[in-house]
Amino acid sequence: MNLLYKSTRNNENTVTASQAILKGLADDGGLFVPERIPKLDVSMDELKKMSYQETAYEVMKLFLTDFTEEELKHCIDSAYDSKFDTDVIAPLVKVGDTYHLELFHGATIAFKDMALSILPHLLTTAAKKNNVTDEIVILTATSGDTGKAALAGFADVPGTKIIVFYPKGGVSRVQELQMVTQKGENTAVVAIHGNFDNAQSGVKALFEDRELESELAEAGYRFSSANSINIGRLVPQVVYYVYAYAKLLENEEIVSGEEINVTVPTGNFGNILAAYYAKQMGVPFAKLICASNENKVLFDFFRTGVYDRNREFILTSSPSMDILISSNLERLIYTIAGQDSEKNRDLMAQLKETGSYEITPEMREKLGDFEGGYATEEETKETIRTTYEHTGYVMDTHTAVAAHVCAQYRKDSQDPAKCLIASTASPYKFIHSVMTAIDGKYDGADEFDLVDELSRISGMEVPNAIEEIRNADIRHRKECDPENMKDTVKEILGIRG
Repeated sequence: MNLLYKSTRNNENTVTASQAILKGLADDGGLFVPERIPKLDVSMDELKKMSYQETAYEVMKLFLTDFTEEELKHCIDSAYDSKFDTDVIAPLVKVGDTYHLELFHGATIAFKDMALSILPHLLTTAAKKNNVTDEIVILTATSGDTGKAALAGFADVPGTKIIVFYPKGGVSRVQELQMVTQKGENTAVVAIHGNFDNAQSGVKALFEDRELESELAEAGYRFSSANSINIGRLVPQVVYYVYAYAKLLENEEIVSGEEINVTVPTGNFGNILAAYYAKQMGVPFAKLICASNENKVLFDFFRTGVYDRNREFILTSSPSMDILISSNLERLIYTIAGQDSEKNRDLMAQLKETGSYEITPEMREKLGDFEGGYATEEETKETIRTTYEHTGYVMDTHTAVAAHVCAQYRKDSQDPAKCLIASTASPYKFIHSVMTAIDGKYDGADEFDLVDELSRISGMEVPNAIEEIRNADIRHRKECDPENMKDTVKEILGIRG
């Protein structure tokens, strides 16, 4: 049965999956959502015997119904291959009494690889399906990881260009070097003088700029997005939650039908929304625990029903979560509003105009699947250190936020359910923060001097992604103020006027 997509801000029009992927963002500024969440049509007993690639097909065929079996399998096989340093793609590791789903074994050592390895293939296939001849310009804001993963995915892909904006001083040194050393004739990277929210708001404004759209069309270009606002990013993320549950079953860590909790370090809300979709598909998840750092706008939202970005923006050691406008939350708001696009549109208008909104008591009642928690900088460091001392396992700062929140939730709730933690980045990506958390003696050391030391104490090989940037040339030096993003894009694309 064909599954169509609607905008969260307009229930009238529907598009196919391939059209939603191509557009990225709806014309009205809303996000595309499926008309319904499909149910899994294979059992967990069947899924537990499947590879990651086979699981991906079983999940994605239900969402991307206008892709043929051949097209979808080609996209999957092209994405989940030797770019990953482990055959299983997403290993499960038992750490103490929790299970870490390691999502950082791709080319850029962060969970964004799980979706951004396949998005270029989905996008170019969608373009062919819809007879698009314009060159597709991927326009993306990043808080650190999406940028490099998108650049790596789209580098030199025919028929595409990619422009990535990131906050200058708001990403780790490794994250910045990964982006500014990126090769590819079709790649551009720009540092914004501002924070991630400035970059993200600027990109959304460019998508909504009809005058710019006309200028692009005249020059033979059209925008699309690699951010998690693109449904082609979100659907592949659902896969690894289905896969994780099936593998826990196969490994006899759980029994069939046993409910488990999932804790996800959360910034833009896409990763935990994927877990919510997996639950709606029939995966036996109990609580979805949303873990925030000191920018705890989501924690406050789940506690009060008020979303309020009017607060100090804090730079933390988990920069991919330094976000005050969680774009993907709009998809959840639309769902708990009973798919009422008018209600959702009003709330998003309030957010834009005043910086906050409050959901109704009836909507709050529908948030029972979620719990919120947050970790301070000190708690994040302590979690990295004590986990290493007790188990020998080294985790990055974002995963540590989730591990702390998971432990705190268990302590406070006395909930005995087993817990899966989404481990979203390699410790090598935030090496200075990780090493100084383990031992203060590393403070002040050069980041790259710590690479071999981390390898020694953890027993983890140095990833290729780190080796590549140790001596790589800087290729991208462009910077701009947020208000000049439009001119910068036109300059990069050679559009005059």
